[in-house]
Amino acid sequence: MNEPPKNEPHNEAGTSADTVSSHRAVKIRNGKIDSAELFGSTRQLVILHGEDTYTLRITAQNKLILTK
Repeated sequence: MNEPPKNEPHNEAGTSADTVSSHRAVKIRNGKIDSAELFGSTRQLVILHGEDTYTLRITAQNKLILTK
């Protein structure tokens, strides 16, 4: 009865990815972050900046695109 919405990404437990909290540390060396460490196994991140939400994603050509 408690099915998640159809168009949202889900984890293995069947809950919406938006409701799953995960924390991990990313090292900053000389003001730089390795994108492979930042993204991990995903190709898209959501960045909260004040009241705004941005999406950072890796394209098929392995480029980074930041959109609001």
